[in-house]
Amino acid sequence: MIHLDTHVVIWTASKLTTRLSPAVRRLLERETLQISPMVAMELETLFEARKLKSEPDQLLHILEREHALTRSDARFDSIIDAARTFAWTRDPFDRLIVANAMADGVRLITADQTILTNFRDAVW
Repeated sequence: MIHLDTHVVIWTASKLTTRLSPAVRRLLERETLQISPMVAMELETLFEARKLKSEPDQLLHILEREHALTRSDARFDSIIDAARTFAWTRDPFDRLIVANAMADGVRLITADQTILTNFRDAVW
């Protein structure tokens, strides 16, 4: 099992796989994919701000259908407790997405350099 960061969801569902590293493309083929529910919330926020053209549910349905994507059901209080300790970012979505991966004990696919630097289970 591996979690996807928001931009990885967008690029994968939009068939923009050239934006993904070769290692990530291999992981997407062999791992069970999951997202934090916060990814869905961030997609919605981007859509409402007109920074994302596709409906969030449309992107998620593509990945559910093509990659059997699921959503984490980790306890929100444990996610918040971990996220509150991250002084390395002010981005609430990044904090919660990383904390959710930690709560599930899985790696997180991300191209975000701040996350890659600060979260040992981040991969690109």
